[in-house]
Amino acid sequence: MMNVADLLDVLHFIRSYDAAAAQKGIRLSLGADFHEYISITQATPTKGPTYPNFRPDRSPIRSGEGFWMAGVDKNNQVAVLQAVRLYDLSRSNFAEHLESLKAFYADPAKHAHRQDVCSCVAPSARTMSGKVAYHGDGWVRQDYRGKGVSRIMAAIAFGVSFAMWAPDFICGLVARWIIDKGVISQYGYLHHERGGSILRLVEEEIIDDDWLIWLTGDELRSRVVREQKAGLLLASGPSSAHRHP
Repeated sequence: MMNVADLLDVLHFIRSYDAAAAQKGIRLSLGADFHEYISITQATPTKGPTYPNFRPDRSPIRSGEGFWMAGVDKNNQVAVLQAVRLYDLSRSNFAEHLESLKAFYADPAKHAHRQDVCSCVAPSARTMSGKVAYHGDGWVRQDYRGKGVSRIMAAIAFGVSFAMWAPDFICGLVARWIIDKGVISQYGYLHHERGGSILRLVEEEIIDDDWLIWLTGDELRSRVVREQKAGLLLASGPSSAHRHP
């Protein structure tokens, strides 16, 4: 359970990164209705299809077990998106969850194609059990790339995940080029392994060979709480929060 001091640190951490986004001309909002999220992503030009992990028609997310973020520019046009959900893997692990296709479909027997398959050979994925937060569907509009926006978005995802769940792990699956370009260090992830998800979803027209990236729960706490206490925040100057309905 999170103590009051930690909660206050997390709130300050989130507010500071919200202010950093505002300095870059992005107004952020947070939501939990994934029907609304999909309506936003489908209406966003250049944003690729959202994987079934975050689609309520294939993998419903119960209240309190997921959130999404959207950021708009001064013209109220969507500039950034991402989503996070919690998997209860108290009786399983992340590798098994992927390979069973339950990471993608609430009911694989109903929704998966008979030729759908996922292999996870990243060794650490089999140690990821308990409360596992999955961070995905990240998208940054072309004109905002290379400006530190990915770091801001990931930091807020870390902060909100820690505040809501204090998970045992937070992880994601990313393409090899993201590893090669060092983008995960911008996100703030400390670990990566190849073979996180060798995936084929026939009806979704998805073929991937993604790497696993992750933080442990202790590392997440350190990133959120100790960074705040050490004063190593990205934002400079006063941290005035932007409130959204």
